[in-house]
Amino acid sequence: MKQNLGKLDRIFRFVLAVWWLGPYAPSFTANWANMLIIIVGLIALIESFIGFCWCHDLFKINNRNQ
Repeated sequence: MKQNLGKLDRIFRFVLAVWWLGPYAPSFTANWANMLIIIVGLIALIESFIGFCWCHDLFKINNRNQ
């Protein structure tokens, strides 16, 4: 799989994922909102490790060299 995320983008996604999956994650009374935060956090964590974002691929964005 080709990578389309740059180093800074991968670091930002990793930090965001650790924050949203950690003890300081935002918490809401609606369970669906909490589940959405967990899902987005997991997606950001996976994308930070593999360096590929399907949304970037969809819109033909390549930040690999940044």
